[in-house]
Amino acid sequence: MKQKVALARSIVHNPKVMLFDEPTIGLDVTSSKIVQDFILSCKKENKAIIFSSHSMQEVEKLCDRIIVIHKGRIIENGSIDELKSKYNESLEQVFIRLVGEK
Repeated sequence: MKQKVALARSIVHNPKVMLFDEPTIGLDVTSSKIVQDFILSCKKENKAIIFSSHSMQEVEKLCDRIIVIHKGRIIENGSIDELKSKYNESLEQVFIRLVGEK
């Protein structure tokens, strides 16, 4: 519930730039879909949305460009297609390769 209230507060003034930290983590399926649909509608309005996520599926669905940060440093960035093409792997495999987590 706290996460839903925080999200509602962040959008009430219709900002052009929004920053979310794991916006769907801990939400039920319906609430998660609402948040994702909201983010997609903001993209259509050319609003800038910056969010962190460990869900590569969510990243692929919602993002135009990504930045991979590991231990506080940017280690890669680009469009999803650029990164998948550069490494010839799925986005999830690219992430694992870059941060060395299994």
